Amino acid sequence: MKRISLLNTNRIKYFFLITVILLALPIPSLAEGQNLKKAVTLELEIDNIINDQRLKGAITGVSIRKADSGEIVYSSYGDIRLHPASNMKLLTAAAALEQLGPDYQFSTEVWMDGRIKRKVLKGNLYLKGKGDPTLMKEDLDLFAKKLKAKGITKINGNLVGDDSWYDSIRLSQDLNWSDESFHTGAQVSALTLSPSNDYDSGTVLLEINPAAKIGKKAKIQVTPKNEYVTIMNLTKTVETTQASEVSFERLHGENTIIVKGTIPQNSSTIKKWAAVWEPTEYAIHVFKTSLKEYGITFTGKSEMKTGVTPKEASKLAVRKSMPLKDLLIPFMKLSNNGHAEVLTKEMGKVVYGEGSWEAGLQVIKETVSELGLHGNTIQLRDGSGMSHKNMIPANELSKLLFIAQKKSWFPEFERSLPVAGQPDKGTGGTLRNRLKDELTIGNVRAKTGSISGVSTLSGYVTARNGEKFIFSILINNYLAASVTDIEDRIVRTLAEY
Repeated sequence: MKRISLLNTNRIKYFFLITVILLALPIPSLAEGQNLKKAVTLELEIDNIINDQRLKGAITGVSIRKADSGEIVYSSYGDIRLHPASNMKLLTAAAALEQLGPDYQFSTEVWMDGRIKRKVLKGNLYLKGKGDPTLMKEDLDLFAKKLKAKGITKINGNLVGDDSWYDSIRLSQDLNWSDESFHTGAQVSALTLSPSNDYDSGTVLLEINPAAKIGKKAKIQVTPKNEYVTIMNLTKTVETTQASEVSFERLHGENTIIVKGTIPQNSSTIKKWAAVWEPTEYAIHVFKTSLKEYGITFTGKSEMKTGVTPKEASKLAVRKSMPLKDLLIPFMKLSNNGHAEVLTKEMGKVVYGEGSWEAGLQVIKETVSELGLHGNTIQLRDGSGMSHKNMIPANELSKLLFIAQKKSWFPEFERSLPVAGQPDKGTGGTLRNRLKDELTIGNVRAKTGSISGVSTLSGYVTARNGEKFIFSILINNYLAASVTDIEDRIVRTLAEY
């Protein structure tokens, strides 16, 4: 009995002590109570969203911060290293703006190592690339026009492509062989060419249209016109009721492009971008065509080859690219892999004098670490996010987006992000067909990402109450056909906050 009495006495003492402590605590205001309720509700809603059956067996990292303070208001596996897919481009873009600056430009030059006499260039002509991913056939035409204006009508020498600004490694270390035929896996060279103003460097544009008669091969137009690639047309025009199933592949190690499949007779133009083998040689082949079109010919013994411009050579012409702040638009809006890898090598060249992936990735990692990220928890293998070995936690990506707001280059960075629901691809980019709800359309700026088994979305959204949030969503190892609607539901929940 005494033991029970003593126990009861102790309980009374503990109760009294807890009561005193609770009374000493400040009573939360009504507003604070409402905020606490909202925070709990937000957490429960997002927990419910990522409890989707499609994510069973997958890993989903989510990090949400207040944009004004950087405070994390929600995190689920936020410190777990995950594959970012094209969210990797956020790091590449931030590092490029920090190291190169918004006004940085690439250049392409024309040199000669001989002399001009009686309209004949007695020597070699060099096309020297310095990484410009926006060089097009029309720019080569302008070079040819300038040479013609200097009085040159014949070249008694070779046409040499100089890509020595970067190393000779064309593909990043983890690129899947199955991506080599497509613009997403195009080879990287300091001298390259783009077929359109989407600036998919190292590719040709295939425009495929049905034939006038059923059973006939489709009509295929190649841009720019060239003899560097060979098209093997195995297509067939079919009835309007049949499906369109057109595909292509480029044979490994050569430039034979096989186009096959069916195209309905009422089909609109189908566009495909095929990556070429050896973009440097592709560029000089097209340049030779431009020279010929402007009446500049070569002597019979002339050759097209690759090499290095001699130090004693004379510069004849130069072309500057758009500034980086404008290049960021096709790069980030359209998630251009080639731009990411070129920027990576360019940073290596500018900072360490070596245009390689190794040097460029070192610059990116050092730069984001200096900005405030924990470099020891990040693994970088390329600049685009194509590698399945890139790893970064969602909390680090959201931190980068928070830090970026304080940088002088943030307006250019923010402008480059796709805008939800905006139909123009130069604005909406890869988000133009997503998040079209009243509260999200035009209100969400974010980078998408997608490789096999990986879907990501990181960016900014303003809530209904005026508060701005930063979010990073990294979904890895899923097997469903698509999980982008899960990402959209999370962002929509923030917009409705």
